[in-house]
Formats: sequence, C-alpha cells, structure tokens
Amino acid sequence: MTPQHRHSAVTLDRRLSAAFAKVPVVASVVGVSPLRQFLTAPATVCILASVAVGKLPQVVPALGRAGKTVFVNVDSSPGLAQDRGALEFLKNMGAAGVVSTRLSLIERGRPLGLLTMQKVFVTDRSNLSRNLDSVARGLPDLVEIMPAPIVPHMTSESLRALSPHVAAGFVRTPEDVSAALGHGAVAAASSDPRLWELRRDDLPPLH
Repeated sequence: MTPQHRHSAVTLDRRLSAAFAKVPVVASVVGVSPLRQFLTAPATVCILASVAVGKLPQVVPALGRAGKTVFVNVDSSPGLAQDRGALEFLKNMGAAGVVSTRLSLIERGRPLGLLTMQKVFVTDRSNLSRNLDSVARGLPDLVEIMPAPIVPHMTSESLRALSPHVAAGFVRTPEDVSAALGHGAVAAASSDPRLWELRRDDLPPLH
C-alpha cells in the first residue's frame, strides 16, 4: 500500500469518533498528578504517559470505570517492556490502545485488539518521507503528528496519508485546537487541563 492511498483504508474508530464529536481534545495525562482533573473533565480520550508500570494496573482500570478511553504511551512508561508481552499486559488491564513511535509495536497492537496511535515527529522533508512509509506499513488507527505548528506547512497529500491524525505539541489555546481541526485533524492533544474542558460547540472560529 502506498502512503497516498492509506487514508482510504483507515477510518476512525466509532468510539473515538463519538468522543471527538463532543470534545475534540485528547488529554495528554503525564504522570499521576493530573488524573483527578481528567476524571472530572468532559474529555474522555487520553494518552497516559510517564506512569510507572507498577501503577498502571490501578490507574488504567480506574479510568476505564470512569468511562475514559485510555491510550498508554508505551515508549514513556517506566519499567514497561517494548514487546508483545507489554501489549498483552495493557490489553488485559483494560487499556483501549497504545501509543508508540515504534512500527513493530504498532503492527503488533492490532492483532491483540488494541487501538494503535503511531507518533511521528515531522522535522524536515526526508523525515516526513520516512514517516509516510512507516505509517503506510503500520496502518495505525490514529497518527499523532508532532509538533502541531508544522501541520499548516504540510501538503494536503501528506496529511491525507497520515490521517486520521491528532495534532500534538504546542497546543495551548482553543484557537490552536480550531487550527488543528481546520487542517484536517480529528482532534488535538494537549496536557493543559483547561483544554480538556473544551467542547466542540465552544470552539472559536478559525480565522
């Protein structure tokens, strides 16, 4: 499958589509301290990062019971292995999906019934080309494009090839969220709890 044809084969999971229709923000929950704010926020989808492996069996099920859809960042969870066993561990505790820059983990996630979010850093054209190839091979459910300010400088063809995508990094204001959606993102990711409250109906207009 060529990168430019990927977007026709991957559609947004219905759980995510329903969530983003209400709050088009993915909460980047870094560590355990923001958990209380996320539990009471309207946003329901999160990327859980920097939570030690020993705490995951308590944190992930608790979020699931609260109706949250949890993606665990496998690359930044201290003590968590980078292999199939780690994915099975997360699946069994109730994680909905995983986030990683590693193609091998993205490819292993789908057969286990996990949603997959492939993180890509776009820094230059050669880097973009490698990312397009990797995403075309991995067929993740979502692509996390970082940093968000680079998105307006990407071609529509590249963005389609990396879709459905979430714009992340330097998403600080409601206007940043509107800009991401205006360039084709299904949501924007942010660690700012104020944006976890941002409902789609309250988005500022895109200028």
